[in-house]
Amino acid sequence: MSTANFLDAPYDISAGDRPPLALIAGPTASGKSDCAVALAQELERRGRRAVVVNADSSQVYADLTILSARPTEEDMGGIEHRLFGAWDGAQSCSAADWARAAASTIADIHNHDAVPILVGGTGLYIRTLLDGIAPVPPIDPTVREGVRTLPVAEAYAALQQEDPERASRLAPADTTRIARALEVIRSTGHGLAYWQQKTSGGIGDAVALHPAILLPERKWLYARCNLRFERMIQRGALAEVEALVTRALDPDLPVMRAIGVPELRGAIQGECDLEAAITRGAQATRNYAKRQFTWLRHQPPAHWPRLEFENYNSTAVNDILLRFPG
Repeated sequence: MSTANFLDAPYDISAGDRPPLALIAGPTASGKSDCAVALAQELERRGRRAVVVNADSSQVYADLTILSARPTEEDMGGIEHRLFGAWDGAQSCSAADWARAAASTIADIHNHDAVPILVGGTGLYIRTLLDGIAPVPPIDPTVREGVRTLPVAEAYAALQQEDPERASRLAPADTTRIARALEVIRSTGHGLAYWQQKTSGGIGDAVALHPAILLPERKWLYARCNLRFERMIQRGALAEVEALVTRALDPDLPVMRAIGVPELRGAIQGECDLEAAITRGAQATRNYAKRQFTWLRHQPPAHWPRLEFENYNSTAVNDILLRFPG
């Protein structure tokens, strides 16, 4: 079986070629979207159409145009973008939901002899698409309810007893992941590691992957996070959250827990003033970028190129593009 060793090389899926898939991953505000567009434009100059595919868990929601920093028409630079704003906020988009849609989208792009460029910072989305989905049976609702009512310290202590391997890999304050791990072992009798060994449906073996991970200098990245949130406010983020509040959606939906939404909702509902909400939103953005940075540095395969840089400028962009064969 031949593979597409270069992004702009011809390929024939019917002949057994593994078609190319570019991946640009990075924390929020790292400049990955601009890099994806620049790469697509370069490929098109070389005669190969390219399409940018979203892999960000906030940018999938139509309701979060501003707070997710979804690319504008100008940002897209004439390049087709897919899976941006594809879900209504009333509908939760799980990693499995997104991976199914992304696999179908990527196959369609390949069938039209184009190159998909996956861009985002949601590690769980990317891993699920490439490696597949763990076939965890449905969780017993009684077990889930019992686990979700536990204080995080108590849940973590229980996980240390019932699934010490998983507990050792989680931060003691990681409420969501601790609850998930505990409900799985209590409901199924097996820990998450057992189920993850049985993953299926990933496309990693069917494509020629060309990845790059952006890891900018942290002080610069956090300054970008602050500036980004301030600009979101200027662009109308408060009105965007007001529209969500008006819809009276379930507060546990992902769209209602997206970075900036709880903070600005607090200002709208009189729980704090706008200045405090902006401060908290910027801090939440920095915290999220830090978690993404740590995950992307340590979790993807060691051979994936990690691109470290101090400032996002033309030199950094050129260095990133040169990491992609062809």
